[in-house]
Formats: sequence, C-alpha cells, structure tokens
Amino acid sequence: MAMNGHEGGVADTARALRSGALSSETLTRHLLERAEARQSLNAFMALQPDLALAQARAADRALAAGEAPGPLHGVPLVLKDNIDAAGWPTTAGTPALADHRPPQDAPVVAALRRAGALILGKNPLHELAYGATGNNPCTGPSRNPYDPQRIPGGSSSGTAVAVAARLAPAGIGTDTGGSVRVPAALCGLFGFRPSAGRWPNAGIVPISGTRDTAGPLARHVEDLLLIDEVVTGDTATPTRPLSACRIGVPDAFFWEQLDPDVAERGRATLETWRRQGVTLVEKPIPDLATLLAPASMPLVFYEGIQDLRRYLADSGCGVTLNQVVEGTVSPDVHGLLAMMNDPQQGVPWEQYLDILRHRRPALITAYATYLAGNELDAMAFPTCPLTARAIGEDDTVQLNGEAVPTFPTLIRNTDPGSTAGLPGVTLPMGLDRSGLPMGIALDALPGRDRVLLALARELQNHLPETPPPAAAG
Repeated sequence: MAMNGHEGGVADTARALRSGALSSETLTRHLLERAEARQSLNAFMALQPDLALAQARAADRALAAGEAPGPLHGVPLVLKDNIDAAGWPTTAGTPALADHRPPQDAPVVAALRRAGALILGKNPLHELAYGATGNNPCTGPSRNPYDPQRIPGGSSSGTAVAVAARLAPAGIGTDTGGSVRVPAALCGLFGFRPSAGRWPNAGIVPISGTRDTAGPLARHVEDLLLIDEVVTGDTATPTRPLSACRIGVPDAFFWEQLDPDVAERGRATLETWRRQGVTLVEKPIPDLATLLAPASMPLVFYEGIQDLRRYLADSGCGVTLNQVVEGTVSPDVHGLLAMMNDPQQGVPWEQYLDILRHRRPALITAYATYLAGNELDAMAFPTCPLTARAIGEDDTVQLNGEAVPTFPTLIRNTDPGSTAGLPGVTLPMGLDRSGLPMGIALDALPGRDRVLLALARELQNHLPETPPPAAAG
C-alpha cells in the first residue's frame, strides 16, 4: 500500500496502522487535504478537521501505549448524512433539519467506533434519500469522479463520490430501493445491502422500516466482509469452489432494455464466470413485475410518513413532520412527500395491511421458490440498466433512443430484491466505451449474507480491473 494511504482499503489500512507503517494522524490529515482540493465534487456535507485529527491522534497514542486495537483502529470512515453520529449534524439533506445534531450515535455508528473507526466526515445525499441521482438543490449536486458533469447515483451519492475519489477508504450509506448499490455501480465500487433487519435501523432518518437498511460502499469485497462483521458480529466466511456454485440468470425483467455496453459487458462477465466453473441457470422469476408493483412503492408511501414522524419525535429535534414536508426543496421529493402526507391521496391502513399480509409475502415466496427451488447460491443481473447520465436529467433519461423516467429506470433492477428484503451486492465490471463504470449485482436468500459476500470475493477475481477516476489522481 502506498504510504500516503489514500489508495488503501479498510482492511489493508488497518493492517498498515497496526504495523506502524502508517499513522492515523498522517492518513487523516492527508485525506482532509485531498477533500479540500476536491471540493468541486461535493463529496462532503460536513467536515470537522480538528475533531477528526484529535480522534486520529488519540488512536495513535492508544496504539503506542500497547492498547489492543480493534479491527478498525484508527481507520477514517465517512457516513451518509441521514445516519446519526454524536458530535455531527444529521440534516438528511433537507432544510428543516439543518440544525439537527443528535446526542448519540446510531447503533451502526456505535459499532464502528467500538471497533476503533473514526468519523472523517458526512456526505450529501438525494434529499431525504428519496431519489437516485444525488442532484439536491439544498446542497448542490454531488459529481461523479469519472465525469463531474454526470450523476454519481443515489441516494448515497456523496458517500460513493468520497470512496471512489479516494477521499476515504470506505463509507456507510443506506439502501431502501438501491441507494447503496446504484451509486456504487455508477462510481466503480463494491456496495452491499444486508438482509432487511440484519443491521440495526435505529438512529437513521427513515423511508421504510420494512425495507430500509444501512450498508457499506468500498473498493474491495474484503472490506464489505470486515465492516459487516464489525456491525453484526458474524465472522462466518463460508467458501466453496466456483465449480460448485450455481447462479441464476433471470433474463426477463432484469436483462431487458439495457444500455448496449452494459448488456455486452454483463454477458461477457457471465461467460467468464462460466469458464471458471460456475453453473449458470437461465430462468426467469415468473410474474415478477406483477408481484412487485403492489408491494413496492405503496409500502414506502405508507411507512415513509409514519416512520419519519416517529424518528422526528424520538430524536427530540423539535422539528415536525409538516415542517419537513413543507421545507423540501427538490421538486420530485416535495411532490412525493406532499402526496404521501395527504390523507386523501396516501395509502390507507387497509391497503398497507394487505401489503404486509399478502402482497409482500407473495413476492418473497416467488424469490424463495426461484432461488431455493433451483438450488441457486445467488442470481446475477446488471445493477443499473444504464451508466451515469448528465446532472439535471432528473425526470427522464435516454436509453436506447427512448426517453425513460429517470428514477424507476435507475432502481429497476435493485428494487425487487429490496422490497423482498434480500441481501444484495454490486461488483464493478469495468468501464464502458466512454469511460463510465458499470456494475453487476448478486442477490441471495435472506440470511445468506456472508455466503453472498464470500461468493462475491471469489467472483471479483474474474472481473476486469476498474481503473481509478482522474479525480483520484
């Protein structure tokens, strides 16, 4: 690892710190200088250099005194700005929460700190995490390090930018419909969505308690495994040869209407894995679109209002739900929240109960039948149907010569598994002809998180290397 440290991932940075090859203060100062020099990317919502450096010096002193280091001792990480961290604002990228400073860490953050991590900064997001571009009028757009005129994806936009531009070894985002995996794919990163409920949701500005989860973005699968272990305590890393692995390829829905470069690279990736001994099972999930529609967005439309009201009350921030809704500045988010908060337009209780009792279980059953019934370790599909589009194309984007709606297109392939609560991981599969990253995703059965990550670790060895962006130079 380079002694300046910015190319290092979490695990190798932690090893360098423990060995004395690198100090936390030196690394933190270097990353802060890089962040200062790359402000135009809009990767950070909040930086507190004095606080970060004080934490780094304390970590160095503890190591010099012989204190047993945790697995993340002295490693700087970044947080999406909808995750509570004591001493830091949690604005969720919306004006009404500009002064919100939670008194305590979210459990996810507390686990990272117990392992020795320090918080380098907090990252901007699509307002209240309700979007997939990262174009937020409240904070300004975050910019893709591979082409600053393009979106990084969202809603964990700034977190992806910070990690891809080598401003931090890794970061924690949140994922409700694809908000970790979409920006990871568009920025050339690995991103992991844990099974619903595997990571604690407390202390995170919510969208849907049923669907929400925090998850890491990193430049190495090894780091996803390490961070998941720190948060959950699960140390299992079950591996078996690729020749014993079976991966489903659901052509219908997931492999339709793709950008030509994404389709070509995706198929080439599958063929590479096949040559390594993976058995590919090309079968669709029957009636997926029909099962998804009544269980997906209606769930968000009901829980979004109820869960946000609960978070505001529990946080003691003194801000009401109506103040948040009325204060939103993103046209897409404002219109959506106003609709959800209108008793005449929102999802009624009876429909919500039907989703929980029948609609979502039917979708979960379809996935279980597909994955378990075909004895699949995972299913594979392009993370996003297209690569990063220009900033400002918030309503529609061009795909194969047709104007298609931006948000549902970006999350089309990640949303079904999110709704069903599946674990999912995206792996970078190189750059398209114009130099933009593309990702391929794997979903597995709930609870098979470590199996999925171990499989991703093996498969990453058979993917083209994704070069760093020019912004990382």
